[in-house]
This record gives sequence, structure tokens and C-alpha cells, in this order.
Amino acid sequence: MPGTSPDENTETPGNATSERPPYHPALIATAVALPVALLVGVLVAAVIVLRGPAEREPLALGPVPAPAADGPACSALLPALPADLGDFTRSTLVDPAPPATAAWQRPDGGDAVVLRCGLDRPLEFNRASPLQVVNGVQWFEVRDDTAATATWFAVDRETYIALTVPDGSGPTPLQAVSDAITAHLPAQPLDPGELPN
Repeated sequence: MPGTSPDENTETPGNATSERPPYHPALIATAVALPVALLVGVLVAAVIVLRGPAEREPLALGPVPAPAADGPACSALLPALPADLGDFTRSTLVDPAPPATAAWQRPDGGDAVVLRCGLDRPLEFNRASPLQVVNGVQWFEVRDDTAATATWFAVDRETYIALTVPDGSGPTPLQAVSDAITAHLPAQPLDPGELPN
């Protein structure tokens, strides 16, 4: 036909096809695999959320002298302690646990916040010791730089209470424990030791 090039295909009713070329196998595999992977991801996330955080191992704490651990002050305080101290949640202790003791850890474990009740007066606590009042409780601090912790002693109650906190814990553990102490143990006059010679 004049005006048409020999390369041009002209469709005639006899050679027209209505079929499309088949899809590439990789495209089909992706179309099937993507929804399946999405479904598996949703199921795994649901299981993690329903199961909650992984269980931590029980925490082993060594005993310390606590002559008043079985006394009325500790019996009143221990059940009143909060389940959470900021990022720290209550830990299970390895049996036999020291009496009148509680601990909290972050969800991933690590260094614990440890409370011990019924202790003797700390040797370092004397008339010249600096005190800090937190939510109505007078605390005396003893630092342990090698362990990167501070132990705070409540010194104005019927018995001495120690709260050991790892560095970087923030103020919440001390504040929350102070609230529990203030609510359940009346303040007592201070009884510091003698000044060292």
C-alpha cells in the first residue's frame, strides 16, 4: 500500500489477538510473598505484645545485718512500696531472700535499685553528716564510686532504711520510696553517731 512502510504491522481482523503477554514470574512471586510477609509480621507483633516483656531472671542479693528487719516499721513499709520506681519495675528475689528487702530493675535487667529495711545506724552517719530532705524524709548519702552507686539512708525513722541506686537512675526512686516512708512511718528524732576523733 503506498505511503506505508514495510515495517508497520497492519492489523487485519484475521490476525488480531486479544491476549496480553503473561506476567513475569518474579512479579507474581512478589505479589504473593508481600501480603504473606505482612501477615506474619502482624502475627509476631501481636504475640510479643500479648506475651509482654521477657521474664527477667530472679535477682540474688546477699544478706546484710538487719536486726530490726522483722520489726513493725519494716512490716508496715514493705507492703506499701510501689511496684514501679520510674523505669524500674519490681524484681523477684532468689530464695532465700534477705528479710525486709525489695529490689527493682529496668525491663532489660541491669543494675538494680535495692531497698533494705531494719539496718543498724550507718558507721558514717554522725553529727556533721550532711542530710538531704526528700518528700519529708531526711536522707544521708554514702557513695560507692567503684560500683557507680549511691546508698541513701533514711535516718529519721524508727529504723534505718537503705536505698541503693545505680548512677543514672534519676530522682524518681528516692522520691517514690520517700513517699511510702512518709505515709507509713512517723518521723523520729535523729540519733547520729559521735564525731570521729
